[in-house]
Amino acid sequence: MKFSFKIFSVFLLSVFTFFSCETNQEIAIDSDNLLLGNWIEPIYNGEETTFKRGNSLPSEAYGISFKISGNFTERTSGWCGTPPLTYFNIDGNFELEDTLIKIYTNNYPSNYAWRIVSLTETELVVKRELTEQEKEHRKLMVLFDEISTLSYSISCTNSNNWNFTAYGAKACGGPQGYIAYSNEIDVPSFLQKIATYTQAEKDYNVKWGIVSDCSSPNEPKSIECKNGYPSLKY
Repeated sequence: MKFSFKIFSVFLLSVFTFFSCETNQEIAIDSDNLLLGNWIEPIYNGEETTFKRGNSLPSEAYGISFKISGNFTERTSGWCGTPPLTYFNIDGNFELEDTLIKIYTNNYPSNYAWRIVSLTETELVVKRELTEQEKEHRKLMVLFDEISTLSYSISCTNSNNWNFTAYGAKACGGPQGYIAYSNEIDVPSFLQKIATYTQAEKDYNVKWGIVSDCSSPNEPKSIECKNGYPSLKY
């Protein structure tokens, strides 16, 4: 009986020692670059995200990893938040420029950036920062909003007073689509805005290596007024 008790005691001591070692296992920290390592348990507060340093990426939770080789890994469940969640890795690369982390992956968004708000041995706080590509894309959207606003500035009551034109530039060639406009607006100014937007999109596609399908949008055959709005008929 005493022999069995001793064996059980040794077993308990071994288990306790094992878990104590696991709990007290030190996390490797590169003092020359505190960003390197695994960051887990994100807490979101407005534009900022706070991470806690971890030994490894969790298997069933979000986390990110920065390697000395420049490799970046994001452990994520993707955009779908409906249980049961399936987590997977998105691999890529990163560059650190002062407090700006530039991240490059093959998933959408392929290029994005985080600005480091604070960084210690145990905590990383970042906020999303627009990349140069995202800023240029926003400028494109502002141009298109101006075009769209002009297009719908006049109520469509007589389709004979309306026309349409191609706009934009697909990376593979050809227009993005067609847009209607009233002959009662400043047509030369409107068409100039279309030309400016189209050229800007061409330049954007070339600069950032944008890829698109090579299908061409069908050209409308007529315009029909519906509830005060122009409707392109094909």
